[in-house]
Amino acid sequence: MSEKSELLMVLEQIEKDKKIKKEDILAVIENALVSAYKKHVGKNVNVEASVDPQAGKMTANVIKVVVKDVQNPLLEISLQDAKKLIGTSEVDCEVKIPLDTQDFSRIAAQTAKQVIVQKIRESEKDFLFDEMKKKIGQIINGVVYRTLNKNLIVDLGKTEAILPSSEQVFKEKFNVGQHIKAIVLKVDKNIKGSGIVLSRASAELVRRLFELEVPEIYEKVVEIVNIVREPGTRTKIAVISYNPKVDPVGACVGVKGARVKPIIDELRGERIDLVLFSNDPIKYISASLSPAKVISVTIISNDNKQAEVIVSDDMLSLAIGKNGHNVRLAAKLTGWHIDVKSESQRKQESQTKVESKIQTLEKLEGLSEKVIEVLVNAGFTDIEKLASFSVDDLTTLPGIGQKTAEKIIEAAKRTL
Repeated sequence: MSEKSELLMVLEQIEKDKKIKKEDILAVIENALVSAYKKHVGKNVNVEASVDPQAGKMTANVIKVVVKDVQNPLLEISLQDAKKLIGTSEVDCEVKIPLDTQDFSRIAAQTAKQVIVQKIRESEKDFLFDEMKKKIGQIINGVVYRTLNKNLIVDLGKTEAILPSSEQVFKEKFNVGQHIKAIVLKVDKNIKGSGIVLSRASAELVRRLFELEVPEIYEKVVEIVNIVREPGTRTKIAVISYNPKVDPVGACVGVKGARVKPIIDELRGERIDLVLFSNDPIKYISASLSPAKVISVTIISNDNKQAEVIVSDDMLSLAIGKNGHNVRLAAKLTGWHIDVKSESQRKQESQTKVESKIQTLEKLEGLSEKVIEVLVNAGFTDIEKLASFSVDDLTTLPGIGQKTAEKIIEAAKRTL
């Protein structure tokens, strides 16, 4: 087996292992031959080189122009000398003069080696970049290698990644040498390699953990419709089942919490509320405030997505949560503005409204407390409207006769 064929075998192996095309490496070798010869005789020489892709044979030629009177021996050749070399020639034609590559092949080999090593590094960098790009949004395992200005540098095996302080959970602490699980947030090319950014604070980390622990989610029998998170504190997840026989919340929790517990452990005790998704906003809002039990949900405005929720007095703090995180996450999860009130607060507000209406009607002279009470209960508390009513409008109310109705209307007109 010749040296040349061995060269091609090496190139083919590089092509296979490093994903660099053999043609690209041959081009590198050809350029190295040209560069080496120019170093050998001078940079102003016109030279070409080639490597036979089949046999691996290297050839190189100096190209000179045929002239009558040679002024530049590096670029020109006399007509007489040209005829000696190729037998026939004409002025202004180009002549290719074969070179013995052995004279400068060692320099060429060193140059080619350096370039090929660089190409291999670039190829590996590009390959790694493409591989990591595919893993964006996926969980990856690594080992904490060192800390850098509160950021963690994580060893992923073939490369390193950074877990910025902004993507860390405030109550989690990792030591050098400790294994860590994180989501690949983004991958950018930079001069040092693939700039891989990880996250422990992303809601996607929780989503992927559930996909790993709950087969029904991975198999798309159960779907995570929405997920919101305050890292280190609480996560709320809305789930739905496409199989009526499968309870989505139960599937995620597992028998005695067997499925959700490993996830909570991985998140260092972060609370997880699993919520049954519903197209009925009342049911959805009620479920979203878990673990608090809701007495009632009133839709204040469908257009503005505003709702009022009433809970028992002992459930108020649970419904709102520490620093308001429970109701805040419920609002993010459902997309509704949620106003949570206790029964006592609601009762107090109702009482205050009634008292305000009574005070308004007390401005009307000559009306008894009983008549005012009837008007308040009927919702007739706007003096301007009362002044515009007819007697027939008011006599429909219990205990209001024609004379009393006339008295109410007259009193309202006087007050305006």
